Amino acid sequence: MEYEGLPMADFHIYEPRIGHGLRHDPLNAIIGPRPIGWISSQSPEGVPNLAPYSFFNAFNYRPPIIGFASIGWKDSVRNIEAMGEFAWNLATRPLAEAMNASCAPVPPDVDEFMLAGVTPAPSRRIAPPRVLESPVSFECRLTQIVRLKDAQGGDVDTWLVLGEVVVVHIDKALLGDGVYDTVAAQPILRGGGPADYFAIEEGQRFRMVRPGA
Repeated sequence: MEYEGLPMADFHIYEPRIGHGLRHDPLNAIIGPRPIGWISSQSPEGVPNLAPYSFFNAFNYRPPIIGFASIGWKDSVRNIEAMGEFAWNLATRPLAEAMNASCAPVPPDVDEFMLAGVTPAPSRRIAPPRVLESPVSFECRLTQIVRLKDAQGGDVDTWLVLGEVVVVHIDKALLGDGVYDTVAAQPILRGGGPADYFAIEEGQRFRMVRPGA
């Protein structure tokens, strides 16, 4: 097929409501790699919870607002609704196995910090602990929990949790001349397929200045 003289690719086309017809849903691989929301929360009874979410990102500068989506009403959402607080912890290459261990499906009374072998560190403004071994953590206060809807207005069993960042913790080793070094932090990102993750390396860096900046 050609359009205005240009060759066109041979596209695989599908409607998600009908099915993708592939071995693995490509949506998560296309929109990626995606940052990981390694979220720590605490139940009203004081039980810490730690869980990774691959639908995560930042949504605003001032005030800084981050959010994650939970497919199903999980312990993290339940805790955050009850307590109004959570922390985000940067998942790094050295912490990849711990992050993966924390996603095990366990009962609400299980402390995933112990399960993952990481250390709960006290936060300054919120009750839920941070991951001590993580080089970056955000303390957050809940702003909204939004149940997603489909195009027909029907409820989806997915919950978007948004929170304002009230305290930021950064390992000073990641700050060079006042600039945060993304590569040095060794963040890991979720890719496609059932088990793919990606790292960020110096050779991948390129720079562009926005028009008018």
